[in-house]
Amino acid sequence: MTAAGGMAIAGGAVTAVHLPSGSQYRAITRADGRFNIPGMRVGGPYQVTARTLGYAPKSRTIASLSLGVTTDMAFVLEQVATQLAAVAVTASEGPFSSGRTGAATAVGKDALAVLPTITRTLNDFARLTPQSSGSSFAGMDNRLNNITVDGSYFNNSFGLSGQPGGRTGVSPIPLDAVEQVQVNIAPFDVRQGNFVGAGVNAVTKSGTNQFTGSLYGLHRNQDFVGTKAGKLAFNPGTFQFGQIGVLLGGPIVKDKLFFFVNYENDGQSAPATNFQANTGGQTVAGNTTRVLKSDLDALSAFMQTNFDYETGPYSDWNLKTPSSRLITKFDYNASQNNKLSLRYIQLDSKSDNAMSNSSSLGFGSRRDNTNSMAFSNSGYAILENIRSIVAESNL
Repeated sequence: MTAAGGMAIAGGAVTAVHLPSGSQYRAITRADGRFNIPGMRVGGPYQVTARTLGYAPKSRTIASLSLGVTTDMAFVLEQVATQLAAVAVTASEGPFSSGRTGAATAVGKDALAVLPTITRTLNDFARLTPQSSGSSFAGMDNRLNNITVDGSYFNNSFGLSGQPGGRTGVSPIPLDAVEQVQVNIAPFDVRQGNFVGAGVNAVTKSGTNQFTGSLYGLHRNQDFVGTKAGKLAFNPGTFQFGQIGVLLGGPIVKDKLFFFVNYENDGQSAPATNFQANTGGQTVAGNTTRVLKSDLDALSAFMQTNFDYETGPYSDWNLKTPSSRLITKFDYNASQNNKLSLRYIQLDSKSDNAMSNSSSLGFGSRRDNTNSMAFSNSGYAILENIRSIVAESNL
């Protein structure tokens, strides 16, 4: 997001123009002939022009600027009056060169568009970092990461998870609205900090002088999941995920004012447990447990009759996670030296959770291997006690 270079001439003017939007950035070369243009818009292409009195202007094109990476360039200017030989560039490499960024991984929009993703969250792409283990980096808890969007903090304010939406497992912003993602583990840039694990920085898209838009939808269900683990049959249950989204961006005033909006709505329904009760005589393997269906039915009837308590189903029931997200962005080129960006993000999400998710028996979370009726092998002893209670109540 920074261009740097030199042309061995002090006081030269360097202008960088973001061609899709017409945004301009300027810098003046220092005494050593070097220049820096920080805070530039990611992406491109850019046309960079260097000029000074007595020399012919020279232009170069940058295909794209990457997030958090300095792009180096050098200009060779020819003197106009005497047509002397080209001036050789003697400026040495600066401290913020593209080769001195520290341990970091950048993911551009091309990679975001083609790499596979299931959850459609930034975590799927942050895993490209060698130090990553899920949402944890360098062995640290994900709450010790620092997530920023367009340079502003985007962490979970309550400290319950690493980012907004983490408790429901949904993406906090539409993936199609992300321009680039960078993961910093040990950056050399002292301006980046406030993390022990990693600094995850994302930049969202902005409108340009050309209108762009898309309408997209995603769907998956149990038909996309295998039914065997080796030779062992597996029943994934019935689940589905559906998402629909719309994206639109373009100019309000050419070269001056732009807008971008992206909205997504999705819903997921997944089995709370894949285990099935044993109808009697079935082999205990795969999804089939040794817990008898007759015992669970008897327990449900007992609770309903004696306590007027509806236990609900003990198998073939789903947990639902609906969510919607919106990002709206306006960019205004007030002048060559001043840019204004206004962004609004909204996330609405919720998720069902099993009433009982205890790990008190020492077998870890029961979300994936049981439900509120202790439907697992670890709860077999409890069911034996319940069977005795039910038997005694019938005496």
